[in-house]
Amino acid sequence: MKQMIVHCTQHITRMALLENGRLVEYAAERDQQQGLVGSYYKGRVMNVLPGMQAAFVDIGQKKNAFLYVDDVLHPHLDKQPSVKPSIEMLLQPGQEIVVQVRKEPRGGKGARVTTHYTLPGRWMVYMPFAEYVGVSKKISRESERSRLKGIGERLRQGEEGLIMRTVSEDEPLDAVEGDLAFLRAQWEMITRRSKEVEAPALLHCDLSIVQRFIRDAFNPQRDELLIDSAKAVKEAEAFLTDMAPEGYKPVGFYRGQESIFSAYGVTDQLHKSFSRKIILEGGATLIWDETEALTVIDVNTAQFTGGTNLEDTVTRTNLLAAEEIGRLVRLRDTGGIIIVDFIDMEREEHRRQVTDKLESIISRDRTKTHILGWTHLGLLEMTRKKARHDSAGFAPVICQCCGGTGKVGTWLE
Repeated sequence: MKQMIVHCTQHITRMALLENGRLVEYAAERDQQQGLVGSYYKGRVMNVLPGMQAAFVDIGQKKNAFLYVDDVLHPHLDKQPSVKPSIEMLLQPGQEIVVQVRKEPRGGKGARVTTHYTLPGRWMVYMPFAEYVGVSKKISRESERSRLKGIGERLRQGEEGLIMRTVSEDEPLDAVEGDLAFLRAQWEMITRRSKEVEAPALLHCDLSIVQRFIRDAFNPQRDELLIDSAKAVKEAEAFLTDMAPEGYKPVGFYRGQESIFSAYGVTDQLHKSFSRKIILEGGATLIWDETEALTVIDVNTAQFTGGTNLEDTVTRTNLLAAEEIGRLVRLRDTGGIIIVDFIDMEREEHRRQVTDKLESIISRDRTKTHILGWTHLGLLEMTRKKARHDSAGFAPVICQCCGGTGKVGTWLE
């Protein structure tokens, strides 16, 4: 069973997703600092850089957005030219263009934007110019994949493209059709507004954090939603009424004196899951270090001794670690390159078991993740896409003295 726990304070909304009592996702958002990912802007091209095959676009933010040449070409690979043209042939300084944010600004970098437009709905993702129908890879039944692809081909018009989401499995035609009508209306509104305003201008915002998680990770008929704010309860019910007109499980309003996160064990799980050292069942440990370029996870047996021999003990430790790493990568929203230093195993069969375990847990993650395999040094490589970063997340504050290294330099006299 899934439980979605929402804690609202004066300026921050925090959301925790529990599966059978275990915390699997967490996010937070300040009221005045909603993320940019998914939002549409009418921007103005400021610089075109042939050497980088990219352009910088003013969308009204502090930093100009970055637009790479691949995000200007046709979204369907078969429609792209065999030889990639220069960015100068596609864009000119001063040109006005509608772009969608695909990656948040971070550090000294501006947002990453694209002209491969997408509008996610409950059952599908709408792409106004993609010209193809795709079906989620997580739908395994070939008969159902064919049915959904056929529905998509019948419903799409002209240059439209559709991706049928995992939750559309076994859904009737009328539900899918209603979702498409709503998304078409959204796109028409964006197009109409783009003709009425001057650049730079915001054309369309993505949903709030609660609405986004209801749309993407919530089953209205089965899962439980608990919120500690009467205003947020009304907003969630209004959104659910539009999204699930066939009915939904009532939204719970938490009135307890204790914090809702404490009452449901979220606070304790957050502290344990976001520590540098994570203790697993039986005493094994994970050491989790994040750098600018990659995340390194070290697996140690520590006090774990369960097993009939050394190889068995090591394999069981690594399997426990793989399960927890799969959960924590999703929970901590770790992105980029991830290197896992599992304990050395002698048998290829055992390495395959560990990889299979990790893949089975990661398959529940909505963010695209690739396990690349084992290196010659016995390290497991994987990558995970990360588009958002929390504006009010559960993040450590870097020490002003050591800069987060835990060490302060001294000169030897």
